[in-house]
Amino acid sequence: MSHSGKPESVEADDPHDPRRVAVWRLRSRGCWDDAAALLAPYAADDPDTALRRAALLVERCMFTAAGWAEAEDALRAAEAVASSDDERGGAACERGNLAYTATVLGARDRSDEARAALGRAAALLDPAAPGRALLDFRRGLVAEHLADSPQAARAAYRRAHAGAAARGDLLLCSFTWRHLAGLALRDGDRAEARHGFAESLRIRVELGYLVGTAPALAALADAEPEPEAARLRAEASRLFRLLGGVPTWLAAQLDRAPAA
Repeated sequence: MSHSGKPESVEADDPHDPRRVAVWRLRSRGCWDDAAALLAPYAADDPDTALRRAALLVERCMFTAAGWAEAEDALRAAEAVASSDDERGGAACERGNLAYTATVLGARDRSDEARAALGRAAALLDPAAPGRALLDFRRGLVAEHLADSPQAARAAYRRAHAGAAARGDLLLCSFTWRHLAGLALRDGDRAEARHGFAESLRIRVELGYLVGTAPALAALADAEPEPEAARLRAEASRLFRLLGGVPTWLAAQLDRAPAA
């Protein structure tokens, strides 16, 4: 199962903004450095751009288990230019995600920092703030993977899913579908798991989120019988190789025996 936490929102949410579209296209193909470079000239003075740049580099850490120093630098820069509670809350949410990522990938145990930062984000973000659904999702990740509390995780994922759907954040919906499906599979409900994994995959394909498609295929394979599971894993392996072996943690999942 994936432990991934996504950054901000889909960069291509404004098709009339060429820079957002370009950033999304690079990000969706795993070119995080190039995407961050497009934002760098504007990040020094604009809190939103600074946070989006930091989020890209944190996502690179999640997919590659590398680039920690660059992500930390970008995050500190975003924290420095944040001036409102929502901006500070967004930066705290991203710091929590970086600490969570370092912990689950075994780079360094920063679980206490992850919890503290996400708690700080919850205190700063207005309940109706755009970043609230993402915060709920990340608190679900911490509950599931650091606290081993699936009930708390499910409640947080459901709040995140409702918030993402209300705001039209399709990529976050893909993540919430996937993690709710993972909990269903953990409980032995294969039908519910297949539905959630299939919805997650469908959204990623429709959005063109190529770098996240192989993990979605592999997750669905875990809930499918043969021979469909083998077909899905083969397609996931093809994309995994095409993208140069990212996400790095997917290799172990692809090597596992197919689900019965």
